[in-house]
Amino acid sequence: MGTRHGKGAEMSHEFQGPSHEDPHVSKATAGDKKVSSRRQLDFELEFFEGILERCPDFVDVLRVHANNLTTRGLYARGLEADRRLVQLRPNDPITHYNLACSHALLLQTDAAIAALESSLKLGYLDFEHLLGDPDLERVRDDARFLGMLGRHLKRLKRSSKSC
Repeated sequence: MGTRHGKGAEMSHEFQGPSHEDPHVSKATAGDKKVSSRRQLDFELEFFEGILERCPDFVDVLRVHANNLTTRGLYARGLEADRRLVQLRPNDPITHYNLACSHALLLQTDAAIAALESSLKLGYLDFEHLLGDPDLERVRDDARFLGMLGRHLKRLKRSSKSC
C-alpha cells in the first residue's frame, strides 16, 4: 500500500519510544514491532467500526478507517469506505483521489482514471504525490493517465496567466 493522501496521516501505528537509549530496556526486534503495529491496526479497525456503527457519517473516523482498511490489505472494504466518503464530501478532491487509489489497488483502472479526473477537476494539485504514489503505479502506465494529466496542467497554466 502506498501513501494515501490525507487519510490517517495524523495516526501512527508504531510506538516511537523514548528519545534516549535506556540500557535497562531490551530493544524490540523488527518482528516484535511488526506484530505490535499489526495488533494496533487491528484494534483501531475494530474500534472505528464500532464508532461507525453508531455514527456512520463521522467523516474524520471514516477517513482513518478507510486508510486502516487499505493498510491491512482489505482493499474492497477500503473502497466501500472511500465511496461513502465521496458521498459525504462530493466536492473534496482528496476523497476522490483516495477513491482512485482504492480502485487502482483493485485493478479497476477505468474507475481509477475516472476518480482521478474528478479529483483534478475539483482542484487536486499535489502532482508530485500523484506521480510518486505506489497505489497508482499501474494507472500511470495507462495512456489515458498522461492525457488527463496534460489536460489539467494546460488548464492550470491558462488559469495562472489570467491572474
